[in-house]
Amino acid sequence: MTNYTTLNHNLKRGILKFSEKISKNLSIPHQRFVTQMLFGILSSNDSKLSSIGRCLNEKISLKKVIERLSRNLKTFEDGEILFKNYLKTVKSVIGDKSLLVIDGGDITKPCATKMEDISIVRDGSTGEYKNGYYTMGITALSSERKLPIPVYTRVYTSEEKNFISEDDEVLKGLKFLSKTFGKGNIRTFDRGFDNNRYYQYLLSNKEKFVIRAKKNRDVIYKGKKINILKLANKFKGKYSLKYTKKNGFKADCKVSVIPIKLVCRPNDELNLVVCYGFGKEPMLLISNLKSDDKRLSTAIVKVYLMRWRIEEYYRFKKQQFNLEDLRVRSLNSIRNLELIITIAVGYIGFVSEKYEERVTVMQLIEASKRIYKVNKFILYAVADGLFSVLSRYKQGISDFIKPPPKLNSIQLSLFG
Repeated sequence: MTNYTTLNHNLKRGILKFSEKISKNLSIPHQRFVTQMLFGILSSNDSKLSSIGRCLNEKISLKKVIERLSRNLKTFEDGEILFKNYLKTVKSVIGDKSLLVIDGGDITKPCATKMEDISIVRDGSTGEYKNGYYTMGITALSSERKLPIPVYTRVYTSEEKNFISEDDEVLKGLKFLSKTFGKGNIRTFDRGFDNNRYYQYLLSNKEKFVIRAKKNRDVIYKGKKINILKLANKFKGKYSLKYTKKNGFKADCKVSVIPIKLVCRPNDELNLVVCYGFGKEPMLLISNLKSDDKRLSTAIVKVYLMRWRIEEYYRFKKQQFNLEDLRVRSLNSIRNLELIITIAVGYIGFVSEKYEERVTVMQLIEASKRIYKVNKFILYAVADGLFSVLSRYKQGISDFIKPPPKLNSIQLSLFG
């Protein structure tokens, strides 16, 4: 039987230890701020400062706690250091061959009018245009359990002063990947990234990729330009692939691989993988992965299909922590809050990576009341478990944080 008092204590120690690692080289006030925000987000399952502040259970009024958190979010300028430390911490569960998934998202605030530089964005879940902000995210799949670990995030808006274009924001993320992870990991993209600028960058830098193509793209086949869908329809699938969809439905797919070149890169040999079984029209994947193995085509399809975990990650990040219910106004506050929520999600993925071997994580699953029906996407169960355990005790995290060192008499004399 789980001792929840002990579990609560161990969880706080674990969060504090993680927070100390990612806060290295920050000022002591900023270290405390990061710890309190991380604990408050995990304890409340919420993005609202009022919910986060309540979980801290401080001896001062909630109003003053909210004002302090709000002030820190607005003035915090060390996000780059914080995220760099975070990456160093979670890299142990990201392998040299871990898949890197590039995706865009949005934070919609349809009724907001006073948030800084708010713009019109397309809501990815409804297709409608609303007030909000765009996000650019890159996520790695962990080495063993293929759990999503965020490795890049940025909130941006077309209304901010130095905004250039959406393509420029994507390229910023790709350059960050090159600098941080090198060229060994495969990058995967949805068809929204079927863009010549990205092909130019990836091929020029010799980075491995799989990109889902749009059906209106022209390619070069046997020296002649042809529409990609028209070309694909000439091949009805040479290899078989059995795949279980998210809803449990098992699909029997037929896959072919076709050597092609891009009109914008006529000297680079690429592969077009055509996959039947996911709708009326075939799924079209362009890749520079090469092999003499006949299984290359099915391997490329499998690589792309692992993207569903990332789609689930974005849904989890939005829904579990009510990301679109954030109530801060300045762009810097929005960016910092989204950054710390991203780190909180990364923490959950980090501790869940080897969940079968971790007693604590199994206890969290039990606490989440999903022990007999664990969601296939385990992050939900772990997050619910954290909320269930941390929120049942009134003690916050402040008693676990070391107080700042007191000045001795000699130091005091220096200040007169």
